[in-house]
Amino acid sequence: MQPRVATCYEQRKIEPMTHDLDADRARLAELIRELAVVHGKVTLSSGKEADYYIDLRRITLHHEAAPLVGRVMLGLLDDAGIEFEAAGGLTMGADPVATAVMHAAGDRNIDAFVVRKEQKTHGMSRQVEGPSVVGRKVVILEDTSTTGGSALTAVDGVRKAGGDIQAVAVIVDRDTGAAEHVAAEAGVPYLYAFTKNDLGLTD
Repeated sequence: MQPRVATCYEQRKIEPMTHDLDADRARLAELIRELAVVHGKVTLSSGKEADYYIDLRRITLHHEAAPLVGRVMLGLLDDAGIEFEAAGGLTMGADPVATAVMHAAGDRNIDAFVVRKEQKTHGMSRQVEGPSVVGRKVVILEDTSTTGGSALTAVDGVRKAGGDIQAVAVIVDRDTGAAEHVAAEAGVPYLYAFTKNDLGLTD
């Protein structure tokens, strides 16, 4: 019988990847300014008008920026002492944010989930898709927030599905009342990685 030869994966010890979170955050801010900020009169999903739009799908679906999003958001939650088992939010802005956090978490076994705007009326009739959130500690994610309305829709859906919400976290907060609205309505911490001022933006 021939001796068993270890594979290349067994022969070397794979060390966990380490990253400089400050450098990740600085690079992510740079990419947001470069790729996602669109100047001009726009109407936001909240109905409010603004002189610029932050199209964060250009970031959360970008080959370099998406991993940065995952690490920065995971670091934000860890620094705040938030413990959670799954992350997700209202489709579709939150979807790539949740999967980025899931991948950044590595062997911590964080799941991602998707929250529909309303419950399906066919099939499994779910509003929350993905691994079950019943009885689990979860966080609600969003790419950017103006009033907190999308996050609160997700909060309501996840609570109805049995999830235990620990926090709401967004990449960019526009400083237009979302933090206060979420805190008052959901009663959980509201965290953000960047403000408009961090990105050099003013209304």
